[in-house]
Amino acid sequence: MYESRRHAPIPRAHFMRRLLGHFLVALGLLAASLLAGMAGYAYFEQLPWRDAFLNAAMLLGGMGPVNSPQSAGGKLFAGLYALYAGLVFLVVLAIILTPLIHRLLHTFHWEDE
Repeated sequence: MYESRRHAPIPRAHFMRRLLGHFLVALGLLAASLLAGMAGYAYFEQLPWRDAFLNAAMLLGGMGPVNSPQSAGGKLFAGLYALYAGLVFLVVLAIILTPLIHRLLHTFHWEDE
């Protein structure tokens, strides 16, 4: 996927396209996670879509739910979704930072032959 250390770093324009691609993948993962959280809150807790959005967004943002779950299924969903949201945060961070870290390391280790 990335160039090896035997190759020169890619031009800045290609790097910016790579960075944009990673950002779009991360954005897609966040959007899919938000929609799944909204669907779960709407199904298990019968929350309106706006409240379901707020709860899912707050969990994905690391703040915690606004409405405390009342049903057994809602409590189980909220707990699992909170664990998932913590992992999504790390994965999104890795997706966005990977091209930057690779370029930095590649630039330092590339030997001009």
